[in-house]
Amino acid sequence: MRKTVLEAVGLRRTYGPVRAVDDVSFRLTEGGSLGIVGESGSGKTTTARIIVGLERADGGRILVHGRDRDPRTRGRARRLARAREVQMVFQDPFLSLDPRTTVGAALRETLRLHFPDTDPGPRITELLDQVGLGAREADALPRQLSGGQRQRVAIARALAVEPAVLVLDEAVAALDVSVQAQILNLLADIRERSGIGYLFITHDLGVVRCVTDDVVVMRHGRIVEAGPTARVLADPRHPYTRLLLESVPRPGWDPQHISAARRAL
Repeated sequence: MRKTVLEAVGLRRTYGPVRAVDDVSFRLTEGGSLGIVGESGSGKTTTARIIVGLERADGGRILVHGRDRDPRTRGRARRLARAREVQMVFQDPFLSLDPRTTVGAALRETLRLHFPDTDPGPRITELLDQVGLGAREADALPRQLSGGQRQRVAIARALAVEPAVLVLDEAVAALDVSVQAQILNLLADIRERSGIGYLFITHDLGVVRCVTDDVVVMRHGRIVEAGPTARVLADPRHPYTRLLLESVPRPGWDPQHISAARRAL
């Protein structure tokens, strides 16, 4: 039985009168892949930002390998150790990369921050090779790369610190369909080789079907359904999950029917 690498217990986050995250709990196993799905405003991205540490929860706990990820951690060494546990890949890699810094320099800066006593050269070559890039891309600025190449750089930078969990927030949503497939295949290969755990934040059920073992469905900040991906997508038990599945465009798709169903929930 695979060990639990990440556990969220009763997470809560409120903005004024709005409960963006309301008693959210789930587990991610070592080498596993968990999807969190829902419409805009469902609370999935806020949940991801809490997991990574970009936002602080009002309540609940986050554990990595059974250790509490206390957001009040003090001391530079402890903060860096906490940052290495969970890394995030965002939807738009162009916004998350410094436009004035080459790919190689960005990776070197990350490695020197977290592993100051190690020569970054060999590791940079290894990371670029891992994501299908090479010396040419290492010398390039972000604007000189395609969207898919920039996302590969973002993935390499996240992997540089050897995290236990990689959070991917709509990480392929801005890419062409063919490039999406390449990135998803790349992520599948990395997970198989490294045993890293993935937390996919997405509204795309096609992505969920392809790359996740388990799925959590969120609506209005709460989990309405959870379970193995194959079971949830084949036999959804909550009306909202069925609505999400019916909203996927296909021949004969009727958007007016979907709008009526949404109002009835």
